[in-house]
Amino acid sequence: MTKTLQAPPGYAALLKDIKERVRTAQVRAALAVNRELILLYWSIGRDILDRQKVEGWGTKVIERLAKDLGTEFPGIEGFSPRNLKYMRAFAQAWPEKEFVQQAIAQLPWGHQTRLLDRIKDRPTREWYLNAAVEHGWSQNVLVHQISRRLHERQGKALTNFSQALPPEGSDLAEQILKDPYNFDFLTLTESAKERELERGLLIHLRDLLLELGRGFAFIGSQIPLEVDGQTFYLDLLFYHVRLHCYFLIELLCGRPHNNSWTKPLRGICVARAFDRRPTQCRLVG
Repeated sequence: MTKTLQAPPGYAALLKDIKERVRTAQVRAALAVNRELILLYWSIGRDILDRQKVEGWGTKVIERLAKDLGTEFPGIEGFSPRNLKYMRAFAQAWPEKEFVQQAIAQLPWGHQTRLLDRIKDRPTREWYLNAAVEHGWSQNVLVHQISRRLHERQGKALTNFSQALPPEGSDLAEQILKDPYNFDFLTLTESAKERELERGLLIHLRDLLLELGRGFAFIGSQIPLEVDGQTFYLDLLFYHVRLHCYFLIELLCGRPHNNSWTKPLRGICVARAFDRRPTQCRLVG
């Protein structure tokens, strides 16, 4: 029997500390991306406002701009006519760039559009903006608090905008990490969808094994294997103890991968990677 590896003294504390640092770094990185996105949207909105005011551009220019940006950046859906109009309204509502940098950019774009839609006066909008950051509200909670007119019951307006990270484990922190506008901005939408699909499948792995039948054993996911000097990753790998063969599951969103594991050469490498001769181990993709 394999002996359980005993953790050395202090290991649990170190692991906990590293986990906290990883989560903090993830939120900081997501906030940095969100900040750049919000500032970009603000600058686009400001440019549209300036051109319409100074050069007399009509509203039709937004349709043209959306079409041209969509052609240049086909993977980014944030440049729709509706969103460009939100950018214009956003720049109009918050004309000071410094204020946008310091306070506004702490909330995802979805929060910004909710504030624009539901609150017309700036002091009240600032109150909910700061409250959402301080308490880590999700979009739905923000809308709910606005509908309850929470600012009237609280009384004093909040104007001291916090520069700290959203509360750990809060809905806001989670929403910033998974904000579709941020993924869309970085053109990571497809890979993000695939990771979500894999996580969902792993969560329900037990049900999947029951559906496949007896004899299946889960080997692992995202297993690195080298083929001709390149590293490829198996999405999911099973082994059937009765059939003596591996079952490979590749999770696809949209177009097939270039590193499809249906190729015989890679199948041989999979077998060798697990100390099985190819003649003794079949591969099912």
